[in-house]
Amino acid sequence: MALGAVLATIGIVVLARSPVHGPTAAGDRAAQPRASDAAPSWRTAASVPADGHDQNPMADYVRVLIGTDTYRPDVNGAAYFTHRPATGLAVRGHDVHVVCPSADGTEGTRVEDGVTVHRLRSWRTPMHPTFRVCLPPVVGSVVGAVLHGVAPDVVHVQGHFLIGRVLLRAAHRRRLPVVGTNHFMPDNLLGYAHVPAPVHRLVRDLGWWDFTRVFNQADQITTPTPVAADLIRGIGLHPPIRAISCGIDLARFHAPAPGGRAAFAAHVFGLSDRATLLFVGRLDEEKHLHELVAALPTVRRHVDAQLVLVGTGTQYQRLAALARQLGVTADVHFLGFVPDADLPRVYAAADVFAMPGVAELQSLATLEAMASGLPVLAADTMALPHLVHPGVNGYLYPPGDIATLASRAVALLSCPTLRRRMGRASRQIASGHDADATFAQFEALYAQLRTPAPRPRVTSGSAYRPTVRANR
Repeated sequence: MALGAVLATIGIVVLARSPVHGPTAAGDRAAQPRASDAAPSWRTAASVPADGHDQNPMADYVRVLIGTDTYRPDVNGAAYFTHRPATGLAVRGHDVHVVCPSADGTEGTRVEDGVTVHRLRSWRTPMHPTFRVCLPPVVGSVVGAVLHGVAPDVVHVQGHFLIGRVLLRAAHRRRLPVVGTNHFMPDNLLGYAHVPAPVHRLVRDLGWWDFTRVFNQADQITTPTPVAADLIRGIGLHPPIRAISCGIDLARFHAPAPGGRAAFAAHVFGLSDRATLLFVGRLDEEKHLHELVAALPTVRRHVDAQLVLVGTGTQYQRLAALARQLGVTADVHFLGFVPDADLPRVYAAADVFAMPGVAELQSLATLEAMASGLPVLAADTMALPHLVHPGVNGYLYPPGDIATLASRAVALLSCPTLRRRMGRASRQIASGHDADATFAQFEALYAQLRTPAPRPRVTSGSAYRPTVRANR
């Protein structure tokens, strides 16, 4: 149990390290009510209509409780993915609840973007400036009360860490159907925990062991791609595994008109009008961004190109030092954190998107770049070949092969006609990952798993109902 708690704590810190893009934390946190604004109860007016009966006329109406250790305003991929289907399913008429850590430390229940969010008391961690965690005793005592108060048809855990594992086990004891979605790769632990190379394999094995023993209690497991499904299927998971894309809002991303990229580059981000290779994501070890910097001198011998890196992370100093060493400091641009609302303009300023990461279960940034009409240059590993079809919408290269990476980049950056053709193919492939399709698949999965018997009702004496404030 102690080992599982340690792995869980490290894991949730990894989930939230190094904000990449998204709504500004300051803006979202400012909208978070104080403790006095939301009573710390786990039953809401949104859950129980005044007459005690469900009002939603939908035949497949579902009440779902989602458990996650990271949620908006946290800025990371797992928080985004959890928020996106939660709000999307609420828009489709379902009663969606989320239990997660509080963003300011105080517990409370309120409606956010149509979702009833139950925030648990949380504490800061020394390992991340904004991320907060809940203590195991708090999670254990409160999650059960939330589960009893909400009385869901289906429970959905977005990870096997503290809140996810406690909620999954509590739902399992109550014989409620549980969906578990995996965002975890043990390789992501290695750099953050500063694990010595000789014990990397041991840490990976322990990470997968902990994940497997928790998620084997679920009724259905989802993961973003068939490749990711095959990966976890091979480590001893017994429940059915289904690939459901994280999905993106295709309407937000589009290719600019001819000549538009240069205007975006110059006027929005202060970049020169040159062939632009773009990366969006965490500047962290498993992203292998040093390969892009190392390839740039070779690329520049053939085409006047620049590398643009969007995001923050632990490898910034190393990457900047490598650029100085190779004499390409003026050609490597670090844009830092870019808010989610501005990301479409980032992609519009580029010519080619690069993803050298070696631990991608899907890569939302790659999907967004494809939806923006960009060809993609990616490492031939994990789930990236699921998105990048060589010669169709981009190229793959063996991880660590700088020469092949450079030659593929030259081929793309030096030929506008090739880029346009591959960009159109990228957009077409991305169209199969529309967020509405993701919502529909989870909707169908919940309906399939929901308990056929009537949901238990909570009497007025067994839980109290606070005034719930809605954030709009």
